[in-house]
Amino acid sequence: MRVLVTGGAGYIGSHTAKALARSGFEPIVLDNLSTGHRWAVKWGTLIEGDLGDSALIREVIKTHRVQAVVHFAGFAYVGESMQRPRQYFRNNVTYTLRLLDAMTDMSVKHIVFSSSCATYGIPASVPIREEQVQAPINPYGESKRMVERILAWYGEAYGLRWTALRYFNAAGADPDGELGEDHSPETHLIPLAIQAALGEKPALEIYGTDYLTPDHTAIRDYTHVMDLAEAHVAALGHMLRSQENAAINLGTGSGHSVRQVVAAVERASGRRVPIHEAQRRAGDPPELVADPARAKELLGWRPRYSSLESIVQTAWNWHISRKPTLGGVDPPQQNVGLLGEARSHATAA
Repeated sequence: MRVLVTGGAGYIGSHTAKALARSGFEPIVLDNLSTGHRWAVKWGTLIEGDLGDSALIREVIKTHRVQAVVHFAGFAYVGESMQRPRQYFRNNVTYTLRLLDAMTDMSVKHIVFSSSCATYGIPASVPIREEQVQAPINPYGESKRMVERILAWYGEAYGLRWTALRYFNAAGADPDGELGEDHSPETHLIPLAIQAALGEKPALEIYGTDYLTPDHTAIRDYTHVMDLAEAHVAALGHMLRSQENAAINLGTGSGHSVRQVVAAVERASGRRVPIHEAQRRAGDPPELVADPARAKELLGWRPRYSSLESIVQTAWNWHISRKPTLGGVDPPQQNVGLLGEARSHATAA
């Protein structure tokens, strides 16, 4: 089965393309490389182009005989979404509508959607179950909730089969060392702590030290990126077998504070992580921890790599292996699809 992976050159998307290929699927990656990396597409064809290009989406589906979609493409920074809401709604909602319309018109009936725990806002209780009210407190979370609702209505009207996977905090790197987390600019806690440990930045900013948590820093549920990738494969398989629609949390059920993560980076690196305490960021809840029972029940999914030690160690190993080339030019990519050649300069609008 050929699976279109939008945003498949990004962090979670590239790990998922690897997991799909391992499971016998053929990933077809569509990415404009605005935040993704050419070097990360090592499984399947890369088509370089923009999700806002409706004609391209239809051409890709037709030419590659796409049978299902795993949809990652979108903006994903909470703080940035507070400053640039219209870009987030255009990219995350409007462009997703173009994808769904192409799928509907061309009889592609199955999609796994990259959603987020940000749809819950400040949760009424922790751990968070899928039935909790979704009340986002930032445009990023709102855009994800909007797409979930659109999926439900497309399911009712057009028979679209969908699974929305609500991530908590993706972290870590491919245990095989082939892939890892490389954002520019970097905003995620673990790679930022590693950069501070390596002396690549003067200090790690800790945003908020006055939360009502045991050490007064925010608590998050960190899930290893390869566990997330395997959950996408499991979700696709379950959907194909059952034809059921579902929204599912992806998390471990255990939370770790910012200070606990910093301590884990210090243990893995053998180095001190210099810190600078700063004010809270707008849109950041104090605690987000998943109840993962539904993922276990429906998908048979149990995280294999998601201890904090494993997450941090794989991230550290990957960053160290990349240290001579961090910030350098991506290695050349040989596996570029025919459609990608014609649109090699397409970027996000």
